[in-house]
Amino acid sequence: MTDLVKVRKISTQIEEVYHEGGPVLEDPILRGSIIAVVDNPYAGKYVEDITPFMEALKPLGLKVAKQLINALGGDPEKICSYGKGAIVGEDGEMEHGACWHVAGGYAMREALGQAYAIVPSSKKVAGVGARMEIPITHKDASYVRSHFDAMEVGLPDSPRRGEIVFALVMTTGGRPHARLGGLTVDDISANDGLR
Repeated sequence: MTDLVKVRKISTQIEEVYHEGGPVLEDPILRGSIIAVVDNPYAGKYVEDITPFMEALKPLGLKVAKQLINALGGDPEKICSYGKGAIVGEDGEMEHGACWHVAGGYAMREALGQAYAIVPSSKKVAGVGARMEIPITHKDASYVRSHFDAMEVGLPDSPRRGEIVFALVMTTGGRPHARLGGLTVDDISANDGLR
């Protein structure tokens, strides 16, 4: 990492989903999140050019994307959905969280090898212990309805006032009992990130 990126900790959470009240799946859907708690170099002051931080975050984005893929079994081809988010501590601003758009989103695309869809995201400014819902969509086609989902992330001691929580989420499947029609995974054809 660079002088601009000082990581306090990284936390990974994996869920194995066997059912949501319906038939039990033979192979559970894995849902994972990874959080990096980072010092905010711009906390407490307005800085016009914050692109150096965005650029400096790229290696961290790739590191945590690869770590999350490994935690989900290590095979990028089994990952089918993703999302990203940031919670900025109280001495920062929303735009500081937006530095994760490039660093987190493009890192996941690079680590996965193929991902056509835009990476959905969420961000906010909040205090210690804040949690957020990160939207999730299919990595190759945003309109695959069975994969519209969200995952809650957060840590009880983060972000401190001068920190930012940067998060990535990935899954190996859509909702366990999706049955509301729409575009299916088997019908993805356009390779344009939408359909």
